[in-house]
Parts: sequence; structure tokens; C-alpha cells
Amino acid sequence: MLKYLPAISAVVFFSASVSAVEIEDHTKMLMDHGDGHLMEMSGGMVMGQNADKLPGGCDSIAETKEVTVHAGHKYSEKFPGRMFAFDTQEFNFKPCTKLTVHFVNEDKIRHQWMMHGLPKYLYPKGMFHLEVTGPAKISGTLILPPGDKTYLVHCDIAQHMEKGMKAQLKVGDGDGDLPSIPGVTAPNNVDDYNAGMPEVFAAAKQTDLDIAAANEALALAEAAKKAGKAASANQTDYFTSGTMVIGLALGLIMAAAFGKKFKGKTIAEATAESFAMLKSFLIFVKNLVFRLVNRIFSSKNKIQPE
Repeated sequence: MLKYLPAISAVVFFSASVSAVEIEDHTKMLMDHGDGHLMEMSGGMVMGQNADKLPGGCDSIAETKEVTVHAGHKYSEKFPGRMFAFDTQEFNFKPCTKLTVHFVNEDKIRHQWMMHGLPKYLYPKGMFHLEVTGPAKISGTLILPPGDKTYLVHCDIAQHMEKGMKAQLKVGDGDGDLPSIPGVTAPNNVDDYNAGMPEVFAAAKQTDLDIAAANEALALAEAAKKAGKAASANQTDYFTSGTMVIGLALGLIMAAAFGKKFKGKTIAEATAESFAMLKSFLIFVKNLVFRLVNRIFSSKNKIQPE
């Protein structure tokens, strides 16, 4: 037994060192870039920082609060089918509270604590945003608006919210509950763990058939669209060809007529006669228009017999 003692001690030592994850605080590393945006290049960010500007409707800060939120894979274990979660799924504070959030990311990936729906005149895009690559900690401060409202809190990294990293923050009494908050409200899409392998394979086969049908419908629609474009192009070509033929015919007729009329004349004489013909044509058109206008107005002003 004694000869195995060094090996057992080494295993216990390394297990303890692995389980004790060191959390690095990035808050003191942050650089202020203005407009509530703080950032440090090793993986931390705060957006919407507001420690002193009161939202409209708040005459003063109601109270000052701090909350520590842990995020990680292990907090999803109590929610079947989830992959990530916060340690707390619901928060409640008074209106006009000055709130400091200490966000502790215990995973070795990037997580966020993002709050939506805040007044945009004070918080860019209406958001307050903590983000850090773990294992690490970052802190930020905001002043909550007045009124009773429920705000969405989540991680916006792709699929992290869908996999469980979602919560709600109620100011005052809130204005209801948000759907699919783990452990708080029912999910919109309920996972089914009762189906056996035959049902799973049947569902997968049906999904493949649906995908094939959708692809076929798209292909037919694309073919119909191309056929419509081709028909439209042919009609345009026919119209262009017909107009061109008519124009050429008129051009040949006029060329023959003017050739006979200007035969034996100099360029200056032909030019002068062309302008004279153009003038006569314009006078004819003008007189025709005047006659039509006079006829229209004379018919309107004609007195009807009693």
C-alpha cells in the first residue's frame, strides 16, 4: 500500500489543481473609449456603462445594488437539454436603481451578459453589455429606468441563448414574464425525450423528404423564372426587330423622295429648301393644334337651347 502512496498523492494534487479554476478580473484592465464603451485587448468589454446619468423620469437614484452573476456549462445541468446557463435566471430591482453587475465566466470560452430594451437616448442600441473570455470576471454599472418593465438578459454568442443562457430582469413589478426562461417559464419548443429510435429515424426521414420537396419546389420556381425572362427577352427582340424594319423602310422611301426633289441642286440650295419645308411643316402643325383647341373650347362655350 505504501508503495502506491506517491502516485495517489500526485493524482489528488493534480485533480485539485485542475478543479480550482483561477478567475482573472479584467475590470481594472479596461480602457475607456467614450460613450460608455470600455474595452481591453485580452478579451473583455463593457458597453453601455452608465454610473452617473439619470434616465428620464428618475429624480434621484433609488438605491445602489450589486449582483454577481456566474455563467458556465455546469449551471445548465439542472435544465435537461440545455448546454449553457447563468446561475440565476431572474433578477428584480427597484426603478432608478444604480446596479453594478459582476459577471463571472467560468468556461474557457467567451460569454456575455447582455440586457436589451433600455432607453436608446442613454444606452446605445438600448443595450447594456458585459463580455469576457473565461475563465475571467468583468464588472459594469448602469442605472435602471423608471416604471415596471421586464428586460431580456442573455448571451448573444451564436446559439448560447438558444442552449439555455437566458434570463429576465424585472424593474419594479415588471410587465410580465418572458418565454423560455430556464426554470422560470415554459419553453416555446419543448424537447421530447420519450421517442424511441424508430420514431427518431422516421422523423429524420420525413425531414429529408421535406427538404427534398422544398429543393424541388425551388428548382421549379427558378426554372419558371428563367423561362419568363427568356420569353420577355424574345418579345423585346421581336419589337426591336419590327421597329427597325419600319424605320429602315421609311428611311428608304424618304431618301428616294428627297433624292428626286434635290437632284441637280447645290448643298446650300438643298439646305435652304430643307429649312423651308421644315418651317412649312411646323406652321401646319401649329395651325392644326390651334384649330383643335378652338373647336374644343367653342363646343364647351356653346349655349344649349332652353
